[in-house]
Amino acid sequence: MMIHEITSLVGKNKTRKRIGRGHGSGHGKTSGRGHKGAGQRAGHSHRPGFEGGQMPFARRIPKRGFTNVQFKKHFHIVNVRTLEAIFEDGATIDAQTLAAKGIIRDTSLPLKVLGDGDLTKKLTVTAGKVTGGARAKIEAAGGSVTEQPKVKWMRDRSIKKSSKSPKAAAPEAAQVQADSSTTTESTEDAKA
Repeated sequence: MMIHEITSLVGKNKTRKRIGRGHGSGHGKTSGRGHKGAGQRAGHSHRPGFEGGQMPFARRIPKRGFTNVQFKKHFHIVNVRTLEAIFEDGATIDAQTLAAKGIIRDTSLPLKVLGDGDLTKKLTVTAGKVTGGARAKIEAAGGSVTEQPKVKWMRDRSIKKSSKSPKAAAPEAAQVQADSSTTTESTEDAKA
């Protein structure tokens, strides 16, 4: 007997466990929650991997080797078969166009075009990365491919610090003092 045959006989829905209905029910008194502690209280939840306060498994085992998973590059993926099905001949395609049609979620990640499928339409594709197979198929159909340059994070040198160093502030203070003294002298000359 298979599971789908059992389901057809006994029904799809299972009777829920009725807890807190006395000793005769088998789920009375603590209602399956055990004795005392946070698990007895309403609304209790704990994060994945929490082991009741003892040193968790992920911290007990030794860490060896190196992983560069934090440096992995993430892309929105689209295949040429999708471009063939969605867009008309001569269309211009980029991340904004695909996001507007709902093919990718948003434009927060760069677009990567893969070469799975066939392409017969002439398309102008702009993406962060295009595989060799996808490029060959797009160009063979008469289209063109533009790969956007990689954007690296750099500190903005144009933004200057608001707090100036004492050495830089001293000449400015002297200049302001000189200007004020010149103004005072001209005022006294005018009074005379």
